[in-house]
Amino acid sequence: MTDIEILDAAETILTEEISPALASHGGGAKIVTVKDAKVYIELQGGCRGCMGARMTMKNGIERLLKEKIPSVLEVIDATDHG
Repeated sequence: MTDIEILDAAETILTEEISPALASHGGGAKIVTVKDAKVYIELQGGCRGCMGARMTMKNGIERLLKEKIPSVLEVIDATDHG
């Protein structure tokens, strides 16, 4: 898959599956870019700076995207948690 195809598929999964779960906790996420099959995601709202953000990114978002889009190599947290 190309990066653009990964982006399109990841956007759909984010909108349909991930965002509703994050919204229930007052948070959200957006895809910043896809480069070399790596998806860069920025957490928003209540997810920004949350102590569980790393777990959410790796055990939730990355796991789901890799499961549904085998071409994804890694999901990288592009959030400024400062």
